[in-house]
Amino acid sequence: MSDEYAELLDRAFSKLPSLSSEKSDFVIPKADVFNEGAKTIVRNIAQIADTARRTEQEIAKYISKELSVPVTVVEQRLIINGKFQPEEINRKVLRYFEIYVICKECHKPDTHLEDAEKGMYLVCEACGARYWTKNY
Repeated sequence: MSDEYAELLDRAFSKLPSLSSEKSDFVIPKADVFNEGAKTIVRNIAQIADTARRTEQEIAKYISKELSVPVTVVEQRLIINGKFQPEEINRKVLRYFEIYVICKECHKPDTHLEDAEKGMYLVCEACGARYWTKNY
């Protein structure tokens, strides 16, 4: 291996973000769900959105499409038209994090979404990975 090649390789590696091997204390919050008549209410949608670093409306839109029912966000509560079990809502929240929040490469939640023509890109701020994902 030539000295010039080794220098270029070292320079390239120095520009890559460092990946830490330490475990993070990131925990996906459980949805605080209760039924009120024919509606299901998630009391802690703001906490879920803050943890995901997404807006409440983005998560509401995903849940609405997944459950095929209209939803609204009122005073930091998600109101879902229809009666659903807490386990089902928590599965949807967990799936949202798996698809739209957690990096598939380094498994960190430090991501953001970028719009594309027919979908979105999940871009990891920790490792630089970029994945195409469908719109919700």
